[in-house]
Amino acid sequence: MPVPPRRPDRPEPRPPARGAGRRAPAARRQAPATRGQVPVVRARQAPRRQRSRWGARVATTLSVLVLGAGGIGHAVVTSFDTGIGRVDAFKDMKNRPRAGNGTNILLVGTDGRDRITMAEKVRYRLGGAPCRCTDTIMLVHVSEDRKRASLVSLPRDSYAELPEHTDATTGKRHGRHPVKLNAAYAEGGPNLTVRTVERMTGVKIDHYLEVDFTSFMRTVDAMGGVQICTARPMHDPYTGLALPAGTHTLDGGRALQYVRSRHVDGASDLGRMQRQQRFVAALIDRATSNGELLHPVRFRKVLDAMAGSVRADRGFGTEEMLTLAKAMRGFTTASSEFTSVPVGAVGVRVKGIGSTVKWDAAGAKRVFDAIRADRPLATRPAKTAPRRKPVEVAPRAVRVQVYNGTRVHGLGARVDAALRATGFRTTGTPFNADRRDTARTVVAYDPLWDRSAMSLAAALPGCELRAVAGQGPVLKVTAGEDYRAVQPVRAETPAPERRTGGVPAAVTGDQVVCP
Repeated sequence: MPVPPRRPDRPEPRPPARGAGRRAPAARRQAPATRGQVPVVRARQAPRRQRSRWGARVATTLSVLVLGAGGIGHAVVTSFDTGIGRVDAFKDMKNRPRAGNGTNILLVGTDGRDRITMAEKVRYRLGGAPCRCTDTIMLVHVSEDRKRASLVSLPRDSYAELPEHTDATTGKRHGRHPVKLNAAYAEGGPNLTVRTVERMTGVKIDHYLEVDFTSFMRTVDAMGGVQICTARPMHDPYTGLALPAGTHTLDGGRALQYVRSRHVDGASDLGRMQRQQRFVAALIDRATSNGELLHPVRFRKVLDAMAGSVRADRGFGTEEMLTLAKAMRGFTTASSEFTSVPVGAVGVRVKGIGSTVKWDAAGAKRVFDAIRADRPLATRPAKTAPRRKPVEVAPRAVRVQVYNGTRVHGLGARVDAALRATGFRTTGTPFNADRRDTARTVVAYDPLWDRSAMSLAAALPGCELRAVAGQGPVLKVTAGEDYRAVQPVRAETPAPERRTGGVPAAVTGDQVVCP
């Protein structure tokens, strides 16, 4: 049943003609997605190179920093200090970058599948042999005032040149040579990894932290799981991830699948990186907003889960952890920001190495200059800004015509303005509908644009969705007596927007967690 025709109570501009505007090509129309079963793939079928980036494991470190800020006793943190491994990450290092303001931590995630049971390997599709390599490399900057943490992801396949060194495995002496960044750990362990990252970024590293599969899974379980929102079903046959649309509390195993998945959309590694960032933000949100986690018993469980699968430099001990933690009292998701190093080219073939990622030199310099100068990377929303509900189609891609279906003067204009404020492309010229006794708000849409309709419906809680074949790309909202307000929404997987100079747009944690 189509929306009733308009009948203006006062002179108003006429809306666009129904056929106005060019229709999207067939290949780009939003046809209804096919809902099928997830194909069964045995663990041995997973490609050996399907190793995760493990961006979410930064949360195991942040949990110590943030939870410690709650005043947990010195003895509890000391027990963690004695349970973690120690590495000499800065031995004999010379010609290092100048120190800047704040604290810089190099966080690496290693492949620890040799510590996981066979049942877990099968359940979570962790086939393949473990490797002595890094799956994730992140530079974490804690500001001098301890009010901000900036996380910059460094692609594991980044083209790098190793300095002269002795191979940690074979003892063979190597001259300077090109590799992928994650090979620095394989050839020279933490020390060579730190040296390589410092040479590439120009940022002096103050501390080194390393975690693996086991730490990640056990820590999430010890925290009681982490809440993740998805606007559409997510299925990845390689990792076994199977999530319907909605809000979910993930345990350690499912969290592992979530941060590893790269076959759930067309965004591949970009999509995986964004999901990892959302997971880190969600884990920080869990750690800082739930008073239960500040209880010594729960906190000790978290530390016990981490102990034995975490390694740190010798200088990052109990006193350093407590000092940093106490200084970060009041840390929230809004205090964290996420981005990745600007990339100039992907899939660059290098003889003897394979496909590599080349950084955008100018863009990378701007990011690391900001880190050294202790400047924020993200534009921070107002503290009172509401959390936005994730939707599949970005509001800016949805065209909307608003009608007032009631006798409330100016209601159409208010709805139009509210939808436009959250990002929808409204016409800016609302009309009065023919019928003025509409009780429930209606969203009329062409079935070819059903995904856009779902995004619009999410912004109008309780509305009725009404399919109108042949209506075209402009969605029509008839505001009813039930209208109260527009729910702010955001795209679940933002487009790879870039700032001037090729620097990827950074986001704060509160912009990507569940509303």
